[in-house]
Amino acid sequence: MQFHEYDNAYRSKWDEMTTFKWIILIGGLFWAIFVLSFGLYNYCAIKRPPPAVSFDDALCAREGTKMTATMDVDNLMSRLLNVGMSGGRLTTSVNEQELQTCCTIAKSVFASQASLLEVEPPIIVCGDIHGQYSDLLRIFDKNGFPPDVNFLFLGDYVDRGRQNIETICLMFCFKIKYPENFFMLRGNHECPAINRVYGFYEECNRRYKSTRLWSTFQDSFNWMPLCGLIGSRILCMHGGLSPHLQSLDQLRQLPRPQDPPNPSIGIDLLWADPDQWVKGWQANTRGVSYVFGQDVVADLCAKLDLDLVARAHQVVQDGYEFFASKKMVTIFSAPHYCGQFDNSAATMKVDANMVCTFVMYKPTPKALRKG
Repeated sequence: MQFHEYDNAYRSKWDEMTTFKWIILIGGLFWAIFVLSFGLYNYCAIKRPPPAVSFDDALCAREGTKMTATMDVDNLMSRLLNVGMSGGRLTTSVNEQELQTCCTIAKSVFASQASLLEVEPPIIVCGDIHGQYSDLLRIFDKNGFPPDVNFLFLGDYVDRGRQNIETICLMFCFKIKYPENFFMLRGNHECPAINRVYGFYEECNRRYKSTRLWSTFQDSFNWMPLCGLIGSRILCMHGGLSPHLQSLDQLRQLPRPQDPPNPSIGIDLLWADPDQWVKGWQANTRGVSYVFGQDVVADLCAKLDLDLVARAHQVVQDGYEFFASKKMVTIFSAPHYCGQFDNSAATMKVDANMVCTFVMYKPTPKALRKG
């Protein structure tokens, strides 16, 4: 009994101590969980990368609204068009982050499509624009807007003009919203070595105080295709032909992203020129690529089973000019170019039957007065 009484007393004391320890232990455990959870939350908040932001979220962040992607592009286009119509200031209507986002999305669209764009008529083919934003709007006013009308632009959207950013961003918006109706090839001025010198870099830095914006544009330009094929019969590029070009598959396999090396097929597609006084190939006085004769055009059209080669890259008085017995045409879509020429502009309409017609755009009286 004595032992039994001692045992009960011991057990009672042990039970009290054990209960107290368990309370301390459980309390400590909960406290540790709380501390760890709080620390983990702060760690994640600092270290975890932000979730991917959609194009619509990026555009609407400053508005505090949520819209569909289509409406977001519409909103940005509306502001860009308003700048063109009213003469408002771009920097107060569109912020740098919106332009950065626009470039990034456009780059992904270019990357999703082929190096040789194979498109079907009807389609409007346009040449150099060179930042002449009001003249770009004239083209849309005359022909209609996508998706009601399909467009293929042959490059040189920036440099030398006064509104390079408005021009390229509006075109990027159309590319984002209507990727199967609006097509853009790369021109030699969509290369950093050129637009670093001829105005685009200076405009990005002056208007947005940002060289980063200029660099983001270059990332997008590097993904742009270099050539297009309309209805399997009309080959399109910015500059001209290449002595290395033997098949359309070579164009389909052109690597991207890339700033084309010299020499290469890519460089020739951006830089080469026709010359009526040349037979075969000769060095180009531009210091890059070649000039080529009428025989080269005829031979290539026969080899690749083409009816026409459409290119841009050179100012022509009436906005379009044939070469090689109408096997090649140069299209230039910037009237009163640089405020120094009295040239007209032109676009080429390819109808469903592959019949080509040209629309000319005379310099406006206002532009001539400014010149």
